Amino acid sequence: MTSLTIQTADPVLPRQRRGPAPGENTPPRLTTTVPRQYVHRASHAEVFLTSGERLDDTHFHLTAQWPRTHTFFTTNNTHHDPLQAAETIRQTGLYLAHTQFNVPLDHHFLLWELNITTHPHPTPTHTTTHPTELTLHATTPHTTRKGNRLTQFTMTVDIHHNHHLTATGSGRFTCISPNTYKRLRPHTTPPPTTRPTHHLIPPTHTGRTHPTDTVLTTTPHPHTYLLTPDPHHPILFEHTTDHYPGMVLLEAAQQATTHHTTTNTTNTTNTTNTTNGNSNSNSNSNSSNSSNTNSGNDNSGNSNANGGNGSSGPHTTTLNTTFHHYAEYHTPLHIHITPHPTTPNHTTTHTITGTQNNTTIFTTTHTTTPTQPTTSHG
Repeated sequence: MTSLTIQTADPVLPRQRRGPAPGENTPPRLTTTVPRQYVHRASHAEVFLTSGERLDDTHFHLTAQWPRTHTFFTTNNTHHDPLQAAETIRQTGLYLAHTQFNVPLDHHFLLWELNITTHPHPTPTHTTTHPTELTLHATTPHTTRKGNRLTQFTMTVDIHHNHHLTATGSGRFTCISPNTYKRLRPHTTPPPTTRPTHHLIPPTHTGRTHPTDTVLTTTPHPHTYLLTPDPHHPILFEHTTDHYPGMVLLEAAQQATTHHTTTNTTNTTNTTNTTNGNSNSNSNSNSSNSSNTNSGNDNSGNSNANGGNGSSGPHTTTLNTTFHHYAEYHTPLHIHITPHPTTPNHTTTHTITGTQNNTTIFTTTHTTTPTQPTTSHG
């Protein structure tokens, strides 16, 4: 499990606007983000939701906006990263809990599951010349209460752009009081102030642009990485926590898939270009050795692999994650990736597991296609 928490002061809630008097023209609806405290963000710039309302006991209508350019979620300025949909779904769960189910702002949330599926056709995740306006339909099919207090809920979300389904997702949350959280985690440590950079994977092999965005280093084992994110990253560590945030773990899973897919694909291609007599014998050894490289020689191969938000790397179609335990800061967290056979329609699934002290922290099933769609519908 992972906790989504932030210490908040008393919120400054939106001022109630007076409706038009009889005979007055109805003013245009002004758009703003929801209060950042409702989605546990420290920065207004990282709030994607713009409004929300209840339709009935279990159905809700929300709106959101993705900026045309984001320093992390649109690093190549052409695509929205699928994890931006995951972050939007996370924000939706917290917003509904606070505004529609009266969960106090000082409560903590344990995120047990977070799942997303992208639907690139007919509306892809390409950016356009304008911010991406979204409509969300959320449902809370299962809620658990203790007296009048919400203690647990599940949620499903459909994300639409221009009346077309762009992504679907779901989450399962537990709400706990500050006192309960202290009992669960009586001894915590502050986040690290530095990270090791030896064997850091180049961003071109993780679907990112900047080295600070890379969260993995290689290990002597081809299918195992070490989680080493930059603790000063302005998005992944947007506010202070006492453990690795869930979005960091999702990013690690996506980067592991991108690195494993692009390096193995590159070496398979290079091997195929050798003589027929050697192609079969060299393929496996090159694939195995490619992941066991350091930052000095891992630049060879597909320098255009852009992973989740690029046009030539693998594109995320589904990302299903279960969180089992907190990911502690000062214990090595290993990311293990297991590839599965590619299907006839060229989709590939990997199972990614994060472990600390031989304990499973999270498990992700990540399905990708080779490339993103290339048609934009602005």
